Amino acid sequence: MSKPKRILIVDDEEANRDLLVAFVESLGHESETAGDGIEAISKMKLGFDLVLMDIMMPEMDGYEVTRQIRKDQEYSELPIIVTTVLTSKDDRLRAVEAGANDYISKPVDKNELQVRMTSLLKMKEAQDAVKHYQAELEKKVEQRTVQLREALNESIESQREIKKAHIETIHRLVVAAEYKDEDTANHIKRMSHYSRILAGSLHLSPGEVEIIHLASPMHDVGKMGTPDNILFKPGKHTPEEWEIMKQHATFGGRILNGSSAKLLQAGEIIALSHHEKWDGSGYPKGISGEDIPLWGRITAVADVFDALTSKRPYKEAFSNEKSLQIMKEGRGKHFEPRLLDLFLENLDEVFDIQKKHKDA
Repeated sequence: MSKPKRILIVDDEEANRDLLVAFVESLGHESETAGDGIEAISKMKLGFDLVLMDIMMPEMDGYEVTRQIRKDQEYSELPIIVTTVLTSKDDRLRAVEAGANDYISKPVDKNELQVRMTSLLKMKEAQDAVKHYQAELEKKVEQRTVQLREALNESIESQREIKKAHIETIHRLVVAAEYKDEDTANHIKRMSHYSRILAGSLHLSPGEVEIIHLASPMHDVGKMGTPDNILFKPGKHTPEEWEIMKQHATFGGRILNGSSAKLLQAGEIIALSHHEKWDGSGYPKGISGEDIPLWGRITAVADVFDALTSKRPYKEAFSNEKSLQIMKEGRGKHFEPRLLDLFLENLDEVFDIQKKHKDA
């Protein structure tokens, strides 16, 4: 043994206790005694490596004391050796059923006691080593989990900051590309929220709804390449000027082309397709129907409503009633019927956004 073990000796006869104390201490261990079951149970809190338990005791016999000890999970693996004058098979079975690990007949032979104690103490030592290892392992795992959680939280916060910066960069890019006046930011907010309403009404996944919400403001980023004299012309464009004006959709696609970011990829699709019309009369490619990407079809409805209800260099803002009438006339021509119908079904939410982000 690596060090002396603590042995509890339970016996109602003093002579037996003294004999066992002498045996135990001659084997190099420490001993503690109890004269009955109540004292034995009370002393368990002192901590022992093995118990020598007499069976024939008044009031509470060794079987019952053993059962009481085993009820406490803390002592479920504590070695208990029964010492008794009873030698029948039934007595041994009762001892095992009560929770004893081994059985020694009285009078106790020192050599037999040594062999049985040594075996059980080695087993107890091994079990304690395993428990200690498990406790240390659990402690290390807990510490590592705390460290991992802290690192994960930092990573999550970092990702949030990156996403926030990414979105803000896009927002500033869009502001620079729009009409460059004090109403630009609200226009972006309104039409992106309108796009979100439509995407949600189609029961698209939350991730796709968010992409459309964040990417739709990039629809006119190509206006960076449009000359100011044409972009801000107060009157009607000449055919030549209109052809130049229409090029902003292609410019937008070029600006956003080649990115590995899903948001910018979505922005490229929207920039190239939001001026296409359901009947094929739009630009830049003149595609029609479901050949037009869904994101472009959604943005078209949102953008046109906001354009109609907003002041522009070439026009005053139309009322909601007039704007909606114009859009209804474009059902199946400019707009996909299903999307326009969904937009009309959600006008309460649309008007709330309109009020919340009203131009100065």
